[in-house]
Amino acid sequence: MYENITITYLVASIVIGYLLGVISGLIPGIHTNNFALLLLSLSPIFIELGISPIYVAVAILSNSISHTFHDIIPAIFLGAPNDDVALAVLPGHRLLLDGYGAEAVRLSALGSAGSVVFSVILALPLIFFFANNYSLVQENMALILILISTVLIITEKGETVPGQGSLARLRFVFYALLIFLISGSLGYIAFRTEYLAKPILDIGEPTVLLPLLSGLFGASQLIISMMSDAHVPTKNISQMKLPSKNIARGIFTGSLAGSLVAWLPGVSSSTATVMTRLMIPENFSKEQNDEDLLEKAKEFIVSVSGVNTSNAIFGLFALAIIEKTRSGAMVAIDSLLSGTGINSTFILMCIIALLTASLFSYISTVAIGNNIHRVLEKIEYSKVCKGVLAFLCVTVTVLTGFYGLLLFVIATTIGMLPPFMKVRRAHAMGVILLPVILYFL
Repeated sequence: MYENITITYLVASIVIGYLLGVISGLIPGIHTNNFALLLLSLSPIFIELGISPIYVAVAILSNSISHTFHDIIPAIFLGAPNDDVALAVLPGHRLLLDGYGAEAVRLSALGSAGSVVFSVILALPLIFFFANNYSLVQENMALILILISTVLIITEKGETVPGQGSLARLRFVFYALLIFLISGSLGYIAFRTEYLAKPILDIGEPTVLLPLLSGLFGASQLIISMMSDAHVPTKNISQMKLPSKNIARGIFTGSLAGSLVAWLPGVSSSTATVMTRLMIPENFSKEQNDEDLLEKAKEFIVSVSGVNTSNAIFGLFALAIIEKTRSGAMVAIDSLLSGTGINSTFILMCIIALLTASLFSYISTVAIGNNIHRVLEKIEYSKVCKGVLAFLCVTVTVLTGFYGLLLFVIATTIGMLPPFMKVRRAHAMGVILLPVILYFL
């Protein structure tokens, strides 16, 4: 399989994967797993044409990397998240409404690009650790997730009001626990009844994550924006004004969290994003400086992007070292390389693909972020929100059926609670954390 590797085929596979990542990143409801399974199903045709499966595997990897760069754009400008960038919607939306949408996209691209470099540095120590201690980590998975969830809840500060007693914070801790349990219960029920999600159009395996996360973090924020009569400002600042130390910290925390969870079964990059949220706290203090809030939002965008890209990269390492798949893309690559395994030639091709796809993706992500506002500013923002809501409803119904639409409505209602309770929306990630915890108990 690894003989007669040609530069032409390698470049073509990288470009095709990159372009597919642009499509899946920019269109809500389409994930890299859809294209990974599509390319896998088409691989017999490629083999008949004399194209080795190794090039299909490289295209899938390039698609995964490209997707992690571009998926921040609909999250920020449309409030339409997937499971990777769900928590980025709130700070991203805040930056958009303050005129920093393009800067947020640029920071996100920088976070992803920085994560590629930092992941190379983290590779050797993490590979050594998990190669020798993976069974111990797996045995204590429930405890690890319970610890993450507990820290997330008890660190909730809520709205700080001068003169209030120290025990007032406990009210917000209770609210945080309530949001975690309500969203977690919804997630548990949804995953147990996922078979009821009957897609109208069968273009991939239906997943209840689409209606759950789109409702909790997308539609709920859009509705609140319409209620508050928000609008997209005419200014669209693209120059990055975040201090270099904050950028470095965002890349470090995001890359570290993403690289760690890539090895863990049943844990998505959403969980890693929760971990980074603990390191960059959000406060509802009335005395908080607006500039401080913007700075934290920008740093969080950097870290979220670092999480996603690092998670995609280390998913490949997990496949190579512990022979475990952590995503649909890795399942497809594993199937393509079955019987031959991963050798040094394939690793070299992957490194070339990672660097090339990252460079292309950085350029196109920044370019799109700098210009998309030209379209949005010509449209009344409330109409944009209504249009995106309608699009999410249609997408959810088409891909998960009317049961998915029901979950979407319930999730949207729950997603509106945190802002009104003045607690972090990150607690709604109980929708994933609680079911996974119960699975490992």
